[in-house]
Order: sequence, then structure tokens, then C-alpha cells
Amino acid sequence: MSKSAPPAPQAFEPAFIAGLKSIFEEKIVFNQVLGLKITSLAPDGVVGRIDMKPDLVGHYAYNRIHGGVISAGLDAMGGLAVMAAIGAKHLDEPPEQRLHRFAKLGTIDLRIDYLRPGIGSHFELRAQVLRLGSRVATTRMEFLGPDGQIMSAGAAAYIVS
Repeated sequence: MSKSAPPAPQAFEPAFIAGLKSIFEEKIVFNQVLGLKITSLAPDGVVGRIDMKPDLVGHYAYNRIHGGVISAGLDAMGGLAVMAAIGAKHLDEPPEQRLHRFAKLGTIDLRIDYLRPGIGSHFELRAQVLRLGSRVATTRMEFLGPDGQIMSAGAAAYIVS
């Protein structure tokens, strides 16, 4: 007996993507302060990016991203991954109704492992949901340098009810 592959996750409608980007990048002011932008939004995972500004002479070598920014960015991306998973779970609802489901989303546990110094011109942040329950979701996150090397890894739990 052969196993069949699981069905591919259904893509989101443009209205849902636009609404989620608006919430994440514009309405959550702290994400603006971090410079956190969504680059990929799918039911099975999300990707974001933070661009550093060069120093006064145009170099990035001495621009280190603070551990608090790494932690906050990974936490935000974990929350975004949960939003995407909830949105995918309720595809039978209109996009506007699904976007209102995120009002009570909150972090209940966060762990970050700092593996390398955060030096670079830009960083990629990835997150995926490991489990979406009726009350709690768990996620895994990664913070990657410009060369694609993992610099920090995280895991978090979020309240979803």
C-alpha cells in the first residue's frame, strides 16, 4: 500500500493577504519601528525581512542587530504564522471575518536561542505553526543572516481563543 501525499495548502485570497499585511505592517506600530516586512504569506509558513541601515560611512560591518529586536521580530513572525494558520483553518468564512479572529491572539511563552551575532545588511525571519489547537498554538521560528545561515532560533506558544 502506498501513502498518498497530503493535499497542498490552499492559497489565500488577495483580500485576506492585503488585510493581514495591513494589520501586521501598518497597524502594529512596533513592527514599523522594527522595519519588519512580510515577504511570503502562506497557510503552512510565513517569511519576513528586516533591512539594516548603513552606518555613517555606508558600511554594515559594525551594525549589530540587538537581541531584543531579534526576539521581538521572531515573536511577531510566530504570531503571524498563527494568524495564517487560523485563516487557512476557516477558509469557509469571508476574509474580513477571518481577520477579526486575531483580536485575542497573544504570546504566552517564548524561547529564543542566540546562535551567532546579528551582523549583516538584512535578515530573513521564518515561522511555521507546529500545532494549532482550539486554545493554544505552538510555533517554530528562525532568524537568518544575509548568507542564509541561521543566527537565532525560537519556539513560542500563543493563546488563540
